Amino acid sequence: MWFVYGDFLFPLAILLMLLGTPCLGSFVKSEDKIKSSVFLSPKFELGPGSVINRYYYDIDFPRGHIAIKSFNAEVIDEAGNSIPLHETYLHHWVVARYHKSKHVTHREYDSHRMLQNSDNGVLVRNSGICQENTLGQYFGLGSETRGTATDIPDPFGIEIGNPAEIPEGFEEKWLVNVHAIDTRGAEDKLGCTECKCDLYNVTVDEYGRPIRPDYKGGLLCCYDYSQCKLKEGFEGPKRSLYLKYTIKWVDWNDFIVPVKIYIIDVTDTLLQLSDSSKGLNSEHSCKVEYLVESCSTDYKEGNGCVNVRRTSLPLQTGGYVIYGVAHQHSGGIGSTLYGQDGRVICSSIPSYGNGNEAGNEAGYIVGMSTCYPQPGSVKIIDGETLTLESSYNNSQEHTGVMGLFYLLVAEQLPYQQYFRHSTRSSFFVNV
Repeated sequence: MWFVYGDFLFPLAILLMLLGTPCLGSFVKSEDKIKSSVFLSPKFELGPGSVINRYYYDIDFPRGHIAIKSFNAEVIDEAGNSIPLHETYLHHWVVARYHKSKHVTHREYDSHRMLQNSDNGVLVRNSGICQENTLGQYFGLGSETRGTATDIPDPFGIEIGNPAEIPEGFEEKWLVNVHAIDTRGAEDKLGCTECKCDLYNVTVDEYGRPIRPDYKGGLLCCYDYSQCKLKEGFEGPKRSLYLKYTIKWVDWNDFIVPVKIYIIDVTDTLLQLSDSSKGLNSEHSCKVEYLVESCSTDYKEGNGCVNVRRTSLPLQTGGYVIYGVAHQHSGGIGSTLYGQDGRVICSSIPSYGNGNEAGNEAGYIVGMSTCYPQPGSVKIIDGETLTLESSYNNSQEHTGVMGLFYLLVAEQLPYQQYFRHSTRSSFFVNV
């Protein structure tokens, strides 16, 4: 008796032997092989109302050809205590990969901006889909970081440290961007976390460029060393803090299925650049943040205040969705990614805290629900147009909000990966 398995035809006996071999089963579970380490960012100091938005290069990171299985982070003090969001609001942390020339030190990089590609260093982006130097990180979350699952199921992983991908004369390095706001004693805590420009008393950005009059709040107003308005007479000490990040990984092997990282931004639009013989050229234009205006009084009385923003964009290279999660700010009520036929690829809903302790801070987003579809059950075809919706409660105005969606996509399923490697063996010759 013969059976078709994937694209291969096998006698029943051979198929049963293959499915029972240790090498095929070795990629089902990897708990006993998982390594884990806890790292700290460089120390940073924050006083009441102050802001840090800084890039730290060449951070501690696992080395070698490995597969990342999870990445979690939080802000702690010098004693290792978790700091609650109502004291230090973690606007975001992002971790990016880059190749550094062996002839320079990380001190030559600007600590106030993401690495700009040069002969000394090259940012290694994720798989898209935004324009160059925008949302190219591998990992990153915000206030939801303590309550959001980041585990990648077996046998999948994010491949890093592959020597074949590192140019000669360079080495793989990692950077972290930490954006945190100390809201102790703030006159308007929510306004400070939403980076409202009037609370920061700024009219120019960190590079001295005028901020346009209709820009009410966002990243342009809460830059490094800026100061949010405090209650009159409030005083408090500076604190030394760290971003603590925990990474889990396994050594790379042929039975790990690599996943690609895609970050979709609800503010993204495709800009037409030019016409050519090959068709229409276009470029993504991710703006990262946007303004949610307050709804009218009539809607407020009827509790119908929901702002929905959406965008539709093609994903040039598809695959099987392994993991999905959204990123929203306070006021967010959920985000959904749809396929071209209207099917739901993933919905991610925020959870809000109801206490004072770290991880359960009342009024703050303390977690986002995640999607772990059964591998193979959710597929995005090459070139499929996806629609992203991001919803906010707009009973009041929200500035500088985000509507991002983070996807891990595998181009192959585990059995396809296995046979791709196994066919190199003479075992299959003349079977």
